[in-house]
Parts: sequence; structure tokens; C-alpha cells
Amino acid sequence: MLLTVEEHREKHPEIRADYTIDQHWHRYSAAEHATWRTLTRRMEKILPGRACDEFLQGLKQLKIGDEQIPDMERLSDELYKLTRWRVVAVPSLVPDAIFFEHLANRRFPAGHFIRKPDQLDYIEEPDVFHDVFGHVPMLALPVFADYMEAYGKGGMRAEGLGTLANLARLYWYTVEFGLIEKPEGLRIYGSGIASSSAESVYAVEDASPNRIHFDLERVMRTKYRIDDFQESYFVIGSFEELFKETYKDFAPLYQTLKAGPTFEPGTILPAERLHHRGTHRYKAGSHRATA
Repeated sequence: MLLTVEEHREKHPEIRADYTIDQHWHRYSAAEHATWRTLTRRMEKILPGRACDEFLQGLKQLKIGDEQIPDMERLSDELYKLTRWRVVAVPSLVPDAIFFEHLANRRFPAGHFIRKPDQLDYIEEPDVFHDVFGHVPMLALPVFADYMEAYGKGGMRAEGLGTLANLARLYWYTVEFGLIEKPEGLRIYGSGIASSSAESVYAVEDASPNRIHFDLERVMRTKYRIDDFQESYFVIGSFEELFKETYKDFAPLYQTLKAGPTFEPGTILPAERLHHRGTHRYKAGSHRATA
């Protein structure tokens, strides 16, 4: 649940107007660092051969290791040298306008807390593991870093136009749950997959989900699963393709999106390019929400 700055201030008196706080790295307990080690060591075994080389290279370049929760100041100093991005600590989810403003100014807001040991496989709100381990490695890649800045600027322009649902779908199916086509096969770059041990395997190896080639309008018309494995993943041909397709004026597209269909997560359209037609053996439960 989104809280106001005033509500957050009860726990974090130092919270700023942009929702950032001091990470207070020295306050993490030994148990919290142990949770980080458990999570990262598990993913370091699963991701090779499934995550794209760019993601794995970002982990190495930024020294996001398995020993302890990263210090965001140190991490930002290394990231800034590569792509002029920084990582800023926030207490939890931030309002859309604040989020877009951070991205537009090459700042990635990362939750400062880490999940409990009984939440290793699922947590409702993004924590420092999801945000730092899952998101930050891709920000070391210049073209993807530029895409994220462009997305933030697009979000700022979209405020008040009633199109945020469409824009959220673009973020979900790329930044969070995107796949990329490589000569060796489909690979993960989305943080929601790269920070999940189960979905990292499911997304690229399971026969159940659709894997559909990326089309901007199609993606922005497609609902997604919030708290279960995705029924469809969208596959880009390259990060340059993604940047080219989305670094443009969305105003005509927003007009187009006002009419026409909205697609359910598992929908396949007749003329689209399929990398894999899903068997849908795994069905998200009827109680699961879509957005």
C-alpha cells in the first residue's frame, strides 16, 4: 500500500520530499545479510545459461556479490562511472509521479528493507534484493540505461492523460518480465524473473507460457499477472530494438489505445510472431489479480 511522506515520516523522520531516505547500511543485522547471501547464492546457480550476458556482466561490473547487502552509495559511485545512474534508497513503493521523476533524472529508487526468511520465494512489495540484484545490473548497459531514462520522461508526460495503465504494462513486460532473443536461445533480462528462482526456470524452459515477439501497441494493450507466473512473455530482438521502438512520441499511440481491445494475459493473436505457443498447463488461479 502506498503511504504518504507524512505517514512514512513516523518510521523515517529523515524522509525527503522525493521519498528518498538514508539507507543506514550499518543498521542491517547479521540475519538480514544472511538472507541476502541465501538469495544471491541461489540465483547465481540458476541464472547462468538463462539470464542474458548483459545482466550477468552487470553483476560483475558492479560487484553485486553474495556476501552482504550492497551499500547504495558505493554501488552508485560504480554505476555512475558506467552510465551516470545512481541508486537511491526509499522506504517502500513511491507514487507514480515521484517514480517517473527519479527515472527521468537517472536515479533508480530501491527499497532499503529486505524480506524475512519465510518470504524467500515471494514478497508483495519490492525489497532491496529485487531492486538491487534484479534491476541494477541492467542499468550498467548504456542502451538500457537510456531506455529507463526515456521511460521516466514518458511517464512524466503521460501523467494526467489517463494512459498510465498502458505505460505500466510496457514496464511490466520489459523491465520486470522481459525476455531477449539471443543466438543461443531466449534469455532473461527482466528483474522480476531474474530475482525469482522459480520463474527464472519457468520463463525460459517451461512449455506452459506463450513467448511472443515484442510489439509496442500489443504490449500496451495486454493485462498482466500481479502475483503469479506470467501467462505470456514478450521477447525483444535486441536492446537497441527496444530503445528504438519506445523512444518516440507516444501521443499518437495513446490516441489509438483509447479505442480497440484490451487483451487478457494468455491471448494469442493470429498474425503475431510466436517464439513459443504455450500449452497453458500451468494456469494462474482464478483468484489471482490482473492489471
